[in-house]
Amino acid sequence: MQLIKHVHSCVSLVKGGGRIVVDPGTFTPDAAEAVAAAQAVLVTHEHFDHVDEGLIRRALGDRPDLRVYGPAALVARWSGAGGQVSAVAPGDRFEVAGFDVAVHGGSHAVIHRDVPSVANVGYLIDGRVYHPGDAYDVPPATVETLLLPTSGPWTRIGDAVDFVRAVAPRRLVQVHEIMLSPTGQAGVERFLSPDALIDVPLTVLAPGEELTV
Repeated sequence: MQLIKHVHSCVSLVKGGGRIVVDPGTFTPDAAEAVAAAQAVLVTHEHFDHVDEGLIRRALGDRPDLRVYGPAALVARWSGAGGQVSAVAPGDRFEVAGFDVAVHGGSHAVIHRDVPSVANVGYLIDGRVYHPGDAYDVPPATVETLLLPTSGPWTRIGDAVDFVRAVAPRRLVQVHEIMLSPTGQAGVERFLSPDALIDVPLTVLAPGEELTV
């Protein structure tokens, strides 16, 4: 399975003739191209940096074969698409485009008590790659490759370290990085390394770069 890193929280996964994309949001310049190349879109939650609602609405209208999965409150906004969209919640499991997807998580990490919480689901894909969305929920499963959010108003290095230690992945790949300056990126890599607080090194992929997982 090939993982293709896009800007911010968006990744594509390719296996055989199947291709899915997770979290094509407005911070991702090539989100439209990523969606056009995929048979299915998986969305972790409703925030604009994780989903471009207009892009998905247009894609659903243009492509009757496209399938979209996400929390109920989000996919209800595309109710006119009928069977093309599916609401998912923690505990669900489905197959799409040749991938096995298990749903975990529950709620978005707390930003502030005055910011309303939204549903957030994590996707464990083929039992190997876990995209947590915007939360540090630990899935009750073995994870080979963990996609780790490293910047944003809800993130904290200490919580990220504890999350990585609890999941204990074999490989760690950075996502949700767009709010980091070069100095901030260097600091994140320093803390999230075997020389500091975790046992597995942080893999940093440039936009468009691929990795076999």
